[in-house]
Amino acid sequence: MIIDAKCKKCRAYGQKLFLKGERCFSSKCAMNKRPFPPGGTKARRQYKKNMSIFHIQLFEKQKIKLWYCLSEKQLKRFYNISIKQKGSAPENLAKNLEKRMDNVIFHLGFTKSKYSAHQAVNHGMFLLNNKKHNIGSTILKPGDVITIRNKNHKLFKDIEQTIKDVTVPAWLELDKKELKGTVKSDPNISELNLPYDFHSIIEAYSK
Repeated sequence: MIIDAKCKKCRAYGQKLFLKGERCFSSKCAMNKRPFPPGGTKARRQYKKNMSIFHIQLFEKQKIKLWYCLSEKQLKRFYNISIKQKGSAPENLAKNLEKRMDNVIFHLGFTKSKYSAHQAVNHGMFLLNNKKHNIGSTILKPGDVITIRNKNHKLFKDIEQTIKDVTVPAWLELDKKELKGTVKSDPNISELNLPYDFHSIIEAYSK
């Protein structure tokens, strides 16, 4: 039932949000089998081509909240942080969300999904700069180092095999032997090709 609920969210927004970890990369992914919105008759199961600006903004907000495991309040907080920084607000928002600790842990391959990364951080399973840290929304900065607090925990029993073929983004560095991840620099948003319209988020909250 839980699997169906999460898969329906991807189908509802017309793209993979990778809410089920490995399942999303397999042939079992619902978006591969049923690439149309859930519910309604077959004739009605089509993605809307013409949406109002409000509808587009709402769609983008929902997708980003699911992808980064955010509540409405948390996304608004990241918006407030981003508009106060120098440079492009949409790009600042994208960078800040990408540098969330739970998102970085997922990119490093320490967990199979962003949701499990979020849960693991909340339960204090990781160290940030050699100190226990349990706030997944922390925005990391260049030089920050993440390590696994207890490598014998059942969550990491196959970690060495899991990260064997992991390719991390250029702005991160993964030491597969020491199971250590380092933030080398800020992410280059143009290279990430994120399938989200961050401009819509800024516009939605600017009203």
